[in-house]
Amino acid sequence: MSKFNVRAAKPAAFSPVTTERVPSGVNHEGGPGYARDAKSELFLLAVSNMVGEQTFYESVGERDTRYAELVREATLADPEWTSRFLVWLRTDANMRSASLVGAAEFAKARRDAGLDGMSRQVVDSVLQRADEPGELLAYWISVHGKVVPKPVKRGVADAAVRLYDERSSVKWDSAAAGFRFADVLELTHPVKRADWQGDLFQHVLGERHKRGNDIPGSLGILRARAELMAWDVEQRRELFTRGDAVSDTLRQAGMTWESVAGWLQGPLDAAVWEALIPTMGYMAQLRNLRNFDEAGVSDVVAERVAARLADPEQVAKSRQFPFRFLSAYEQAPSLRWSHALDTALGHPLRNLPALPGRSLILVDTSGSMTSTYSARSKVTPAKAAAVFGVALGAKGEQVDVVGFASGTFRHRIRKGASVIREVENFIGRIGEVGHGTDIVGSLRKTYRRHDRVFIISDMQTIGGPYGTGIDDVVPHNVPVYGFNLGGYQRGAFATGGARRHEFGGLTDATFRMVPLLEDGRSASWPF
Repeated sequence: MSKFNVRAAKPAAFSPVTTERVPSGVNHEGGPGYARDAKSELFLLAVSNMVGEQTFYESVGERDTRYAELVREATLADPEWTSRFLVWLRTDANMRSASLVGAAEFAKARRDAGLDGMSRQVVDSVLQRADEPGELLAYWISVHGKVVPKPVKRGVADAAVRLYDERSSVKWDSAAAGFRFADVLELTHPVKRADWQGDLFQHVLGERHKRGNDIPGSLGILRARAELMAWDVEQRRELFTRGDAVSDTLRQAGMTWESVAGWLQGPLDAAVWEALIPTMGYMAQLRNLRNFDEAGVSDVVAERVAARLADPEQVAKSRQFPFRFLSAYEQAPSLRWSHALDTALGHPLRNLPALPGRSLILVDTSGSMTSTYSARSKVTPAKAAAVFGVALGAKGEQVDVVGFASGTFRHRIRKGASVIREVENFIGRIGEVGHGTDIVGSLRKTYRRHDRVFIISDMQTIGGPYGTGIDDVVPHNVPVYGFNLGGYQRGAFATGGARRHEFGGLTDATFRMVPLLEDGRSASWPF
């Protein structure tokens, strides 16, 4: 019988994340560790790196230092690739801190090498929110000292002109920030784009230095806000008895729900929330579902919120990580949000491929997957892995979804079931089969002539018996897709060759490569 000349044969396809062919070291669990080239290591680290956060195997200092060194190495080797990558990291991948740090280190590498150009544009390109110019300057000064080079200043100034307006100053110019808007202006000297912005810059500087200047007439939002701030508490509470006029009054003054919470000097009841909801952004509504329930927001208003949460255009515009909808579902006390959140979760997961034939999906539930991404979040890599694994399982024809650690468990997904409910059920089984990580052993127990294999893990695993690896279990002509949620230095198997691929990140975007690879077409970087 022919082994290769068969009807199902397709050209070998390759993907951009590559490793060495033979392991030169060990990973954090002692198994064979495959080193990656600098671009591949940087990519996998950046798309899972919250910056300044402890991970299971790396300290804050180790991880952040490795990231900065990789950015500098990539910058000197291929600045065009690195500049495109950093823009994509901030926009499509939605990794805010990693992209800001990356832009600063890009500029540092070129400055130290005596190279001109590009740094100003890269710094400007990653600054997408009005608090970020100050954030980048704060990082630079805390890490590289008080001397800020001209390309960094000019890139920050370009962003300040683009991002600083009345509403952003109300929302983001906080006294809690080390670098306020005025500090950014004084350090970078941006040139106003219109007279009103010049008035805003002067007003911001005056406020910072307590000069007591009047608000210029061109700044209508700040004037309206100052009027509201002058009201006594009884007047403020009385505003919320005025019906539909409340939202307009608050919007005209640039009052966000956070500022109203302090302005009222007391709890936000149902009437206040119902007035605020029309002025709130998508993320703000998503994160406040518990508050809406606890305050007793009416079902009529809740239906409007739910409709917005489930709207595909709103979901796409919000650029939420898929696991954010799971977090909102876990935190909301009532069930009136469940269908909307389940629908919302489905929209970003539409890029997941519908899998023909038989597929094996291994979802890592080991101890290293249960530490949170951030000290301010309850989201763990295991939860993110469950979202992708269950969603992939729900879209396939014949899919075996398996949780693994030291052992394995089969998780059956009911046809037509709620994805978010199935994810919740899967998460409830974490810890059921131990806390170690045994990828090869899990494959030996579960691989049964499947057409493809997905491994969703941090890719830190013990070694197989007698030095065996995944190639000793899964035939070379069967694609293996590693989805890396850890970004550690060494991987669990060789990638970059035919039918051995590795992706990374917290969004669904990289799964777009799978159909290309399945059709025998090589995939490039997603930027």
